[in-house]
Amino acid sequence: MTWRKGAGARRHFVGIVKHNQSEGVSFQYLSAEKLIEAQADGFSCYTEFPELTKTYTDKVLEVFKQRLFRSERNDYKAFLDFWGIETKYKDDTLYLLAHTQGIVPTDNFEFLAHFQLTKDLKIVTEIAGLTYSKVSSSFLNIGDELEWKQNTSKHDKFQVDLYKDNILLGHVKKVHSKLFYEKRAGNLKIKIKALDKNGIIKKAFIEIANQ
Repeated sequence: MTWRKGAGARRHFVGIVKHNQSEGVSFQYLSAEKLIEAQADGFSCYTEFPELTKTYTDKVLEVFKQRLFRSERNDYKAFLDFWGIETKYKDDTLYLLAHTQGIVPTDNFEFLAHFQLTKDLKIVTEIAGLTYSKVSSSFLNIGDELEWKQNTSKHDKFQVDLYKDNILLGHVKKVHSKLFYEKRAGNLKIKIKALDKNGIIKKAFIEIANQ
């Protein structure tokens, strides 16, 4: 789980959700030493999990499920289609959190999953860093294929930069970028999935696929 102060701010790792076949799903925050920078930015605990040193095992998925679209909504199929989620996973809370990142407009928490570089991998995520690049709304279009380049930085040793026509747009989100450091990552392709425009590109969703 990551948290950031607001749009354009750096994401901090603050907690981890684990799934164990025998023990179920648990949640715990990172150590105090690893939360120093997040707390300096104003981080405070998730409301339902207020203790930094506790490992939570009770109703973890029930709490985080509140971040997902409700399956009874009329537009639920469109929600699944956008994130590339097969109908058979429509009731799998952990799978849905991993693939949608549990993004809601009311806070700045996100769930970034470690994906395996399988032959049929296809995930949807966002371009990070668009706030700084200020890309014109006419520069990107849905379906555009982007170039990517590894670029280890002090903030992310798995940083991956994204370009169109040699213009730097931003980066692949943390954790998701690790895919591009695996063997056979050269087959990964990125294209624009959806855009939120307002004079400049405010958000750009991308599809990462192993081809």
